[in-house]
Amino acid sequence: MKSKLKVFIFFVASFFSLFAIVSHGYVSAQTLTLSPTIVATPTPDSAQVNDLSNKIKELESKVSDLQSQEKSLSSQISVMDSQMKLTQYRIESTKGQIDELTKDIDTASEKVAHLEGSLTTITKTLLNRISATYQMGSIQPLQLLLSSKNFSDFITKTNYIRIVQEHDKEMMYNTVQAKHDYANQKDIFEGKKKQVLSLQTQLEDYTKELDQEKDSKQVLLSETEGSEANYQRILAQTRAQLAGFRGFVTSQGGASLLGNQTVCDDWGCYYNQRDGQWGGSSLNGTQYTLASDGCLVTSMAMVYTHYGHKDINPQSINSVSSNFGGIPAALLKFDISANGISAHRISADIDSTLASGNPVIIGISYDGGGLADHFLVLTSGSNGNYMMNDPFTPNGHNISFRGRYPSVRIVQYYRVNL
Repeated sequence: MKSKLKVFIFFVASFFSLFAIVSHGYVSAQTLTLSPTIVATPTPDSAQVNDLSNKIKELESKVSDLQSQEKSLSSQISVMDSQMKLTQYRIESTKGQIDELTKDIDTASEKVAHLEGSLTTITKTLLNRISATYQMGSIQPLQLLLSSKNFSDFITKTNYIRIVQEHDKEMMYNTVQAKHDYANQKDIFEGKKKQVLSLQTQLEDYTKELDQEKDSKQVLLSETEGSEANYQRILAQTRAQLAGFRGFVTSQGGASLLGNQTVCDDWGCYYNQRDGQWGGSSLNGTQYTLASDGCLVTSMAMVYTHYGHKDINPQSINSVSSNFGGIPAALLKFDISANGISAHRISADIDSTLASGNPVIIGISYDGGGLADHFLVLTSGSNGNYMMNDPFTPNGHNISFRGRYPSVRIVQYYRVNL
Protein backbone atom coordinates (compact mmCIF):
# COMPACT_ATOMS: atom_id res chain seq x y z
CA MET A 1 0.00 0.00 0.00
CA LYS A 2 2.81 2.42 0.90
CA SER A 3 4.57 1.51 -2.35
CA LYS A 4 1.47 2.38 -4.40
CA LEU A 5 1.10 5.66 -2.51
CA LYS A 6 4.71 6.61 -3.31
CA VAL A 7 4.15 5.90 -6.98
CA PHE A 8 0.99 8.02 -6.94
CA ILE A 9 2.78 10.91 -5.16
CA PHE A 10 5.65 10.72 -7.68
CA PHE A 11 3.15 10.68 -10.52
CA VAL A 12 1.36 13.75 -9.14
CA ALA A 13 4.64 15.61 -8.46
CA SER A 14 5.87 14.88 -11.98
CA PHE A 15 2.61 16.13 -13.37
CA PHE A 16 2.76 19.42 -11.45
CA SER A 17 6.38 20.01 -12.50
CA LEU A 18 5.63 19.43 -16.15
CA PHE A 19 2.41 21.40 -15.96
CA ALA A 20 4.23 24.38 -14.40
CA ILE A 21 6.63 24.44 -17.34
CA VAL A 22 4.08 24.23 -20.13
CA SER A 23 0.88 25.60 -18.61
CA HIS A 24 1.40 28.97 -20.36
CA GLY A 25 -0.85 27.93 -23.22
CA TYR A 26 -2.68 25.11 -24.90
CA VAL A 27 -4.16 25.61 -28.38
CA SER A 28 -4.14 23.75 -31.62
CA ALA A 29 -0.99 24.23 -33.73
CA GLN A 30 -1.30 26.17 -36.96
CA THR A 31 1.28 26.90 -39.62
CA LEU A 32 1.33 30.36 -41.23
CA THR A 33 3.43 31.49 -44.19
CA LEU A 34 4.68 35.06 -44.13
CA SER A 35 5.34 37.12 -47.27
CA PRO A 36 9.05 37.53 -48.01
CA THR A 37 10.81 40.87 -47.80
CA ILE A 38 10.59 42.79 -51.07
CA VAL A 39 13.87 42.88 -52.93
CA ALA A 40 14.18 44.96 -56.09
CA THR A 41 15.24 42.78 -58.99
CA PRO A 42 16.79 44.06 -62.20
CA THR A 43 14.39 44.52 -65.09
CA PRO A 44 15.16 44.27 -68.79
CA ASP A 45 15.18 48.12 -68.90
CA SER A 46 18.11 48.32 -66.48
CA ALA A 47 20.66 47.46 -69.16
CA GLN A 48 19.19 50.13 -71.44
CA VAL A 49 19.37 52.77 -68.70
CA ASN A 50 22.99 51.85 -67.96
CA ASP A 51 23.83 52.04 -71.66
CA LEU A 52 22.25 55.49 -71.89
CA SER A 53 24.23 56.62 -68.84
CA ASN A 54 27.46 55.68 -70.62
CA LYS A 55 26.38 57.51 -73.78
CA ILE A 56 25.51 60.59 -71.72
CA LYS A 57 28.99 60.65 -70.18
CA GLU A 58 30.61 60.33 -73.61
CA LEU A 59 28.49 63.13 -75.08
CA GLU A 60 29.12 65.43 -72.12
CA SER A 61 32.84 65.07 -72.77
CA LYS A 62 32.33 65.69 -76.49
CA VAL A 63 30.26 68.82 -75.92
CA SER A 64 32.90 70.14 -73.53
CA ASP A 65 35.62 69.58 -76.14
CA LEU A 66 33.58 71.25 -78.89
CA GLN A 67 32.84 74.28 -76.72
CA SER A 68 36.56 74.82 -76.14
CA GLN A 69 37.25 74.96 -79.88
CA GLU A 70 37.52 78.20 -81.88
CA LYS A 71 34.08 79.65 -82.56
CA SER A 72 32.72 79.16 -86.05
CA LEU A 73 29.31 78.53 -87.53
CA SER A 74 30.08 74.87 -88.18
CA SER A 75 31.50 74.29 -84.69
CA GLN A 76 28.50 76.05 -83.13
CA ILE A 77 26.10 73.84 -85.05
CA SER A 78 28.10 70.77 -83.96
CA VAL A 79 27.80 71.90 -80.34
CA MET A 80 24.06 72.42 -80.71
CA ASP A 81 23.51 69.07 -82.41
CA SER A 82 25.54 67.27 -79.75
CA GLN A 83 23.74 69.12 -76.97
CA MET A 84 20.34 68.19 -78.42
CA LYS A 85 21.42 64.56 -78.70
CA LEU A 86 22.68 64.69 -75.11
CA THR A 87 19.36 66.08 -73.89
CA GLN A 88 17.48 63.41 -75.86
CA TYR A 89 19.58 60.70 -74.17
CA ARG A 90 18.78 62.25 -70.80
CA ILE A 91 15.08 62.17 -71.66
CA GLU A 92 15.26 58.50 -72.67
CA SER A 93 17.27 57.62 -69.56
CA THR A 94 14.78 59.40 -67.30
CA LYS A 95 11.86 57.63 -69.00
CA GLY A 96 13.63 54.29 -68.47
CA GLN A 97 14.14 55.03 -64.78
CA ILE A 98 10.48 55.99 -64.42
CA ASP A 99 9.42 52.74 -66.12
CA GLU A 100 11.61 50.69 -63.77
CA LEU A 101 10.35 52.47 -60.69
CA THR A 102 6.74 52.13 -61.85
CA LYS A 103 7.18 48.36 -62.12
CA ASP A 104 8.80 48.30 -58.68
CA ILE A 105 5.91 50.33 -57.28
CA ASP A 106 3.34 47.93 -58.75
CA THR A 107 5.20 44.97 -57.25
CA ALA A 108 5.67 46.71 -53.93
CA SER A 109 2.01 47.70 -53.82
CA GLU A 110 0.90 44.09 -54.30
CA LYS A 111 3.34 42.76 -51.70
CA VAL A 112 2.48 45.46 -49.19
CA ALA A 113 -1.20 44.55 -49.58
CA HIS A 114 -0.34 40.85 -49.13
CA LEU A 115 1.81 41.63 -46.10
CA GLU A 116 -1.03 43.65 -44.65
CA GLY A 117 -3.36 40.66 -45.08
CA SER A 118 -0.82 38.26 -43.57
CA LEU A 119 -0.23 40.59 -40.65
CA THR A 120 -3.97 40.82 -40.00
CA THR A 121 -4.33 37.03 -40.10
CA ILE A 122 -1.35 36.27 -37.88
CA THR A 123 -2.36 38.95 -35.38
CA LYS A 124 -5.88 37.54 -35.19
CA THR A 125 -4.53 34.01 -34.70
CA LEU A 126 -2.14 35.17 -32.00
CA LEU A 127 -4.98 36.91 -30.16
CA ASN A 128 -6.97 33.67 -30.31
CA ARG A 129 -3.99 31.83 -28.87
CA ILE A 130 -3.70 34.33 -26.04
CA SER A 131 -7.39 33.87 -25.29
CA ALA A 132 -7.05 30.07 -25.34
CA THR A 133 -3.96 30.30 -23.16
CA TYR A 134 -5.87 32.36 -20.60
CA GLN A 135 -8.73 29.84 -20.57
CA MET A 136 -6.30 26.93 -20.20
CA GLY A 137 -4.68 28.66 -17.30
CA SER A 138 -7.92 28.22 -15.32
CA ILE A 139 -7.78 24.40 -15.60
CA GLN A 140 -6.50 22.80 -12.42
CA PRO A 141 -3.49 20.44 -12.80
CA LEU A 142 -5.41 17.69 -11.05
CA GLN A 143 -8.17 17.93 -13.66
CA LEU A 144 -5.73 17.25 -16.47
CA LEU A 145 -4.17 14.44 -14.45
CA LEU A 146 -7.50 12.83 -13.74
CA SER A 147 -8.58 13.22 -17.36
CA SER A 148 -5.54 11.27 -18.54
CA LYS A 149 -6.07 7.58 -19.16
CA ASN A 150 -2.67 6.73 -17.83
CA PHE A 151 0.77 8.19 -17.23
CA SER A 152 1.71 7.76 -20.91
CA ASP A 153 -1.39 9.71 -21.93
CA PHE A 154 -0.48 12.43 -19.44
CA ILE A 155 3.09 12.67 -20.85
CA THR A 156 1.70 12.87 -24.39
CA LYS A 157 -0.58 15.76 -23.45
CA THR A 158 2.14 17.67 -21.64
CA ASN A 159 4.58 17.16 -24.54
CA TYR A 160 1.96 18.44 -26.92
CA ILE A 161 1.49 21.53 -24.75
CA ARG A 162 5.26 22.11 -24.80
CA ILE A 163 5.32 21.88 -28.61
CA VAL A 164 2.43 24.33 -28.89
CA GLN A 165 4.18 26.69 -26.51
CA GLU A 166 7.31 26.69 -28.68
CA HIS A 167 5.16 27.27 -31.74
CA ASP A 168 3.49 30.21 -29.98
CA LYS A 169 6.88 31.75 -29.26
CA GLU A 170 7.77 31.39 -32.92
CA MET A 171 4.45 32.96 -33.87
CA MET A 172 5.10 35.92 -31.60
CA TYR A 173 8.49 36.40 -33.25
CA ASN A 174 6.91 36.11 -36.70
CA THR A 175 4.29 38.69 -35.76
CA VAL A 176 6.98 41.18 -34.76
CA GLN A 177 8.94 40.37 -37.93
CA ALA A 178 5.83 40.78 -40.09
CA LYS A 179 5.19 44.21 -38.57
CA HIS A 180 8.80 45.18 -39.26
CA ASP A 181 8.63 43.93 -42.87
CA TYR A 182 5.35 45.72 -43.44
CA ALA A 183 6.72 49.05 -42.14
CA ASN A 184 9.91 48.58 -44.16
CA GLN A 185 8.08 47.88 -47.41
CA LYS A 186 5.74 50.81 -46.84
CA ASP A 187 8.80 53.07 -46.56
CA ILE A 188 10.25 51.60 -49.75
CA PHE A 189 6.93 52.03 -51.51
CA GLU A 190 6.58 55.69 -50.48
CA GLY A 191 10.25 56.36 -51.32
CA LYS A 192 9.83 55.04 -54.86
CA LYS A 193 6.71 57.15 -55.36
CA LYS A 194 8.70 60.27 -54.40
CA GLN A 195 11.48 59.23 -56.80
CA VAL A 196 8.98 58.96 -59.64
CA LEU A 197 7.57 62.43 -58.92
CA SER A 198 11.09 63.87 -58.90
CA LEU A 199 11.97 62.14 -62.18
CA GLN A 200 8.75 63.31 -63.81
CA THR A 201 9.66 66.91 -62.95
CA GLN A 202 13.15 66.31 -64.31
CA LEU A 203 11.66 64.85 -67.49
CA GLU A 204 9.53 67.96 -68.00
CA ASP A 205 12.63 70.16 -67.56
CA TYR A 206 14.63 68.09 -70.07
CA THR A 207 11.77 68.25 -72.58
CA LYS A 208 11.59 72.04 -72.28
CA GLU A 209 15.37 72.21 -72.57
CA LEU A 210 15.30 70.18 -75.80
CA ASP A 211 12.63 72.46 -77.26
CA GLN A 212 14.73 75.50 -76.39
CA GLU A 213 17.82 73.94 -77.97
CA LYS A 214 15.91 73.24 -81.18
CA ASP A 215 14.58 76.81 -81.23
CA SER A 216 18.08 78.20 -80.63
CA LYS A 217 19.45 76.29 -83.60
CA GLN A 218 16.66 77.56 -85.84
CA VAL A 219 17.31 81.13 -84.66
CA LEU A 220 21.03 80.74 -85.36
CA LEU A 221 20.43 79.43 -88.87
CA SER A 222 17.89 82.18 -89.51
CA GLU A 223 20.07 85.02 -88.23
CA THR A 224 23.27 83.91 -89.95
CA GLU A 225 21.56 82.65 -93.15
CA GLY A 226 24.21 79.94 -93.13
CA SER A 227 26.99 82.50 -93.61
CA GLU A 228 30.22 82.33 -91.64
CA ALA A 229 30.72 86.08 -92.12
CA ASN A 230 27.29 86.79 -90.62
CA TYR A 231 28.06 84.41 -87.78
CA GLN A 232 31.30 86.20 -86.91
CA ARG A 233 29.59 89.62 -87.12
CA ILE A 234 26.77 88.57 -84.75
CA LEU A 235 29.26 86.87 -82.45
CA ALA A 236 31.32 90.08 -82.19
CA GLN A 237 28.21 92.19 -81.51
CA THR A 238 27.00 89.83 -78.81
CA ARG A 239 30.37 89.67 -77.12
CA ALA A 240 30.63 93.46 -77.11
CA GLN A 241 27.15 93.88 -75.60
CA LEU A 242 27.70 91.26 -72.90
CA ALA A 243 31.13 92.71 -72.13
CA GLY A 244 29.43 96.08 -71.62
CA PHE A 245 26.97 94.54 -69.16
CA ARG A 246 29.80 92.86 -67.26
CA GLY A 247 31.81 96.08 -67.18
CA PHE A 248 28.89 97.98 -65.68
CA VAL A 249 28.19 95.29 -63.11
CA THR A 250 31.86 95.19 -62.09
CA SER A 251 31.93 98.96 -61.72
CA GLN A 252 28.93 98.73 -59.35
CA GLY A 253 30.53 96.15 -57.09
CA GLY A 254 29.16 92.92 -58.59
CA ALA A 255 25.83 91.22 -59.09
CA SER A 256 25.18 89.75 -55.65
CA LEU A 257 21.62 88.55 -55.12
CA LEU A 258 19.12 90.64 -53.16
CA GLY A 259 15.89 89.95 -51.32
CA ASN A 260 12.48 91.64 -51.00
CA GLN A 261 12.91 93.99 -53.96
CA THR A 262 9.55 93.86 -55.75
CA VAL A 263 7.22 96.83 -55.23
CA CYS A 264 3.84 97.16 -56.97
CA ASP A 265 1.76 100.36 -57.05
CA ASP A 266 -0.56 102.30 -59.38
CA TRP A 267 2.22 102.65 -61.96
CA GLY A 268 2.94 98.93 -62.12
CA CYS A 269 5.63 96.78 -60.52
CA TYR A 270 9.27 97.48 -59.79
CA TYR A 271 11.55 94.49 -60.34
CA ASN A 272 15.25 94.09 -59.63
CA GLN A 273 17.33 91.85 -61.89
CA ARG A 274 19.29 90.68 -58.82
CA ASP A 275 16.22 89.60 -56.87
CA GLY A 276 16.74 86.12 -55.43
CA GLN A 277 13.46 84.98 -57.01
CA TRP A 278 15.12 84.93 -60.45
CA GLY A 279 18.55 86.60 -60.27
CA GLY A 280 20.43 83.30 -60.20
CA SER A 281 18.58 81.91 -63.21
CA SER A 282 20.50 81.29 -66.41
CA LEU A 283 19.77 83.87 -69.09
CA ASN A 284 18.02 81.77 -71.77
CA GLY A 285 20.10 78.72 -70.87
CA THR A 286 23.45 80.48 -71.44
CA GLN A 287 26.35 80.88 -69.02
CA TYR A 288 25.06 84.35 -68.14
CA THR A 289 22.48 85.14 -65.45
CA LEU A 290 19.62 87.56 -65.00
CA ALA A 291 21.49 89.12 -62.07
CA SER A 292 24.51 90.03 -64.20
CA ASP A 293 23.03 90.51 -67.70
CA GLY A 294 19.26 90.76 -67.26
CA CYS A 295 18.79 94.55 -67.07
CA LEU A 296 16.89 94.81 -70.39
CA VAL A 297 14.80 91.69 -69.63
CA THR A 298 13.88 93.13 -66.23
CA SER A 299 13.13 96.58 -67.67
CA MET A 300 10.76 95.05 -70.23
CA ALA A 301 9.00 93.10 -67.48
CA MET A 302 8.42 96.33 -65.55
CA VAL A 303 6.91 98.01 -68.63
CA TYR A 304 4.58 95.04 -69.12
CA THR A 305 3.21 95.60 -65.60
CA HIS A 306 2.68 99.31 -66.30
CA TYR A 307 0.21 98.27 -68.99
CA GLY A 308 -1.72 96.06 -66.58
CA HIS A 309 0.08 92.71 -66.91
CA LYS A 310 1.26 92.35 -63.33
CA ASP A 311 1.45 88.58 -63.67
CA ILE A 312 4.55 89.05 -65.85
CA ASN A 313 8.01 89.17 -64.27
CA PRO A 314 11.58 88.75 -65.62
CA GLN A 315 11.28 84.98 -65.52
CA SER A 316 8.16 85.14 -67.72
CA ILE A 317 10.26 86.71 -70.50
CA ASN A 318 13.34 84.60 -69.83
CA SER A 319 11.35 81.35 -70.17
CA VAL A 320 10.60 82.02 -73.87
CA SER A 321 13.72 81.09 -75.84
CA SER A 322 12.47 82.70 -79.05
CA ASN A 323 12.72 86.09 -77.27
CA PHE A 324 16.50 85.96 -77.57
CA GLY A 325 19.08 86.31 -80.32
CA GLY A 326 22.81 86.76 -80.62
CA ILE A 327 25.64 84.27 -80.25
CA PRO A 328 25.14 82.94 -77.68
CA ALA A 329 21.40 83.71 -77.66
CA ALA A 330 21.54 86.02 -74.66
CA LEU A 331 20.35 89.33 -76.15
CA LEU A 332 16.71 90.33 -75.99
CA LYS A 333 15.05 90.88 -79.36
CA PHE A 334 12.90 93.88 -80.22
CA ASP A 335 9.81 91.71 -80.63
CA ILE A 336 9.11 89.44 -77.67
CA SER A 337 6.31 87.58 -75.93
CA ALA A 338 5.50 86.88 -72.27
CA ASN A 339 2.53 84.86 -71.02
CA GLY A 340 1.15 85.05 -74.56
CA ILE A 341 1.30 88.88 -74.67
CA SER A 342 3.43 90.30 -77.50
CA ALA A 343 5.48 93.50 -77.13
CA HIS A 344 7.45 95.54 -79.65
CA ARG A 345 10.27 97.91 -78.77
CA ILE A 346 10.69 100.95 -81.06
CA SER A 347 12.79 104.12 -80.96
CA ALA A 348 10.91 107.12 -79.58
CA ASP A 349 11.49 110.63 -78.23
CA ILE A 350 11.96 110.51 -74.47
CA ASP A 351 10.15 113.66 -73.32
CA SER A 352 7.11 113.36 -75.59
CA THR A 353 6.68 109.70 -74.72
CA LEU A 354 6.84 110.42 -70.99
CA ALA A 355 4.46 113.36 -71.42
CA SER A 356 1.90 110.99 -72.96
CA GLY A 357 2.03 108.84 -69.83
CA ASN A 358 4.13 106.05 -71.33
CA PRO A 359 7.44 104.85 -69.88
CA VAL A 360 10.70 104.83 -71.83
CA ILE A 361 13.41 102.17 -71.71
CA ILE A 362 16.82 103.75 -72.11
CA GLY A 363 20.29 102.34 -72.62
CA ILE A 364 23.09 104.26 -70.93
CA SER A 365 26.80 104.26 -71.60
CA TYR A 366 28.42 104.18 -68.19
CA ASP A 367 31.95 103.87 -69.58
CA GLY A 368 31.54 106.67 -72.13
CA GLY A 369 31.55 104.41 -75.19
CA GLY A 370 28.96 104.24 -77.94
CA LEU A 371 27.39 101.00 -76.72
CA ALA A 372 24.75 100.75 -73.99
CA ASP A 373 26.07 98.83 -70.99
CA HIS A 374 22.95 99.14 -68.83
CA PHE A 375 19.20 99.48 -69.42
CA LEU A 376 16.58 101.01 -67.11
CA VAL A 377 13.04 102.47 -67.19
CA LEU A 378 12.25 106.18 -67.09
CA THR A 379 8.80 106.70 -65.55
CA SER A 380 8.33 110.49 -65.60
CA GLY A 381 10.05 113.85 -65.98
CA SER A 382 11.52 116.02 -68.76
CA ASN A 383 14.71 117.80 -69.91
CA GLY A 384 17.00 115.35 -68.20
CA ASN A 385 15.24 115.50 -64.84
CA TYR A 386 13.74 112.05 -64.80
CA MET A 387 12.48 109.58 -62.27
CA MET A 388 13.35 105.98 -62.94
CA ASN A 389 13.03 102.32 -61.99
CA ASP A 390 16.60 101.01 -62.02
CA PRO A 391 16.72 97.19 -62.25
CA PHE A 392 20.25 96.99 -60.83
CA THR A 393 20.34 99.43 -57.89
CA PRO A 394 19.03 97.91 -54.64
CA ASN A 395 15.52 99.27 -53.99
CA GLY A 396 15.85 101.30 -57.18
CA HIS A 397 12.13 102.06 -57.29
CA ASN A 398 11.11 105.57 -58.36
CA ILE A 399 14.51 107.22 -57.78
CA SER A 400 16.19 110.18 -59.50
CA PHE A 401 18.00 109.33 -62.72
CA ARG A 402 20.55 112.16 -62.50
CA GLY A 403 20.91 111.61 -58.77
CA ARG A 404 22.09 108.05 -59.47
CA TYR A 405 23.83 108.56 -62.82
CA PRO A 406 24.86 112.25 -63.04
CA SER A 407 27.26 112.02 -65.96
CA VAL A 408 26.22 109.07 -68.15
CA ARG A 409 25.16 109.34 -71.79
CA ILE A 410 21.84 108.01 -73.03
CA VAL A 411 22.64 106.10 -76.22
CA GLN A 412 19.37 104.18 -76.78
CA TYR A 413 15.72 105.01 -76.01
CA TYR A 414 12.62 102.98 -76.70
CA ARG A 415 8.89 103.02 -76.31
CA VAL A 416 7.17 99.67 -75.88
CA ASN A 417 3.97 98.92 -77.80
CA LEU A 418 1.78 96.07 -76.60
